[in-house]
Amino acid sequence: MTARQATARDLDRVTETVTLAFLADPVWSVALARPDGTTDHHAAYWRFFVDGAHAQGGVWLVDDGAAVSIWVPPGRSELAEVALRELTAFNRNALGDAGADQMAELYERFEANHPDAEPHAYLSLLATHPDFRGRGIGQALLAEDLARWDRLGLPGYLESTNPANDHRYERAGFRRVGGFDAVRDGAPISTMWRPTLGAG
Repeated sequence: MTARQATARDLDRVTETVTLAFLADPVWSVALARPDGTTDHHAAYWRFFVDGAHAQGGVWLVDDGAAVSIWVPPGRSELAEVALRELTAFNRNALGDAGADQMAELYERFEANHPDAEPHAYLSLLATHPDFRGRGIGQALLAEDLARWDRLGLPGYLESTNPANDHRYERAGFRRVGGFDAVRDGAPISTMWRPTLGAG
């Protein structure tokens, strides 16, 4: 299994994997919830982040999208200003005023807890397609990604929105450094940091 950088042709598959992987996520399933229970807006939501990372060379995958990782390089923003405005409008249209306001507050909590003292690689999303879960593919992709950042001498940061995944990140060298609660239901979100193992 070898990771490769996503091309434009891969982005539909990458978005599908992320969408399905996060459909039952304790935080995002609630943040994206509609009163009628429909989920047809999820793929369009996640596509903003896939496209934003791809523009910065930050989308990686294995086995044609069985597992995908979405990274933001040091000193870069997750979304360009234009995309952020488009996402804000999308949220209001898809979630209604109350849902969009709650999503905006959730973003603020993510931002307030994001470390800025040291340049680092930010793991925005790590997802395994449901058809391939339980095979260690996501963990293997993460290991390749981290080895690449280690060669550049960069630490890593992420937020875990599912406590069931925390131990997997810990196995990869991340440690919990803090946390905060989601807006709608107070679900816990762990902030995690991994020191670089150094260049070379």
